[in-house]
Amino acid sequence: MLPGNGPRFLFLSALFLISALGMGVTFAHAATVGQELSNVQMKDAENKPASIPDFGKKLVGIFYNDADEADMNDPLADAIKAKNFDENKYTGIGIGNLKDSKAPSFLIRKIIRGKIEKYKTTILTDPDLTLARAWDLGDCNNTSVFVLIGKDKKVKYIKKGPIRGTEIDAIVKLIEYMVE
Repeated sequence: MLPGNGPRFLFLSALFLISALGMGVTFAHAATVGQELSNVQMKDAENKPASIPDFGKKLVGIFYNDADEADMNDPLADAIKAKNFDENKYTGIGIGNLKDSKAPSFLIRKIIRGKIEKYKTTILTDPDLTLARAWDLGDCNNTSVFVLIGKDKKVKYIKKGPIRGTEIDAIVKLIEYMVE
């Protein structure tokens, strides 16, 4: 057998293919797998400056959601949460795209504060598309973008729009592999 032809190589190749196909359909001129990203200054739920926690220190899963579509990728978030990944190796956060929402920012922040308290999670806000522009995410109105970023600050997976079925399973397996 040639080096790199083992099951792990095939698994990673399949994940890369799923990722590439998903991005090819949904992104044009956007962040891509392997691209190094920078941490971006946004706001917390109190409208104070904040940046992405654990960026460059852990594997970070980011759900960047138009506030009008905040629940779009809950099936993925639920699947990841159910795995109870080691908090020393993985962190997941939400970022609310306030600019594209029909609701006023103060009302969205109030809802976010309630979710932070209820779920004991980190949710930041992006009132002016800072993250979408910095990471070249394109039009993020009425959608959700999931970005998985490694400790090396490079994109490991990215997808705009709903994530369902086998794609959820593949993302969870990728996270499992990366936190081993």
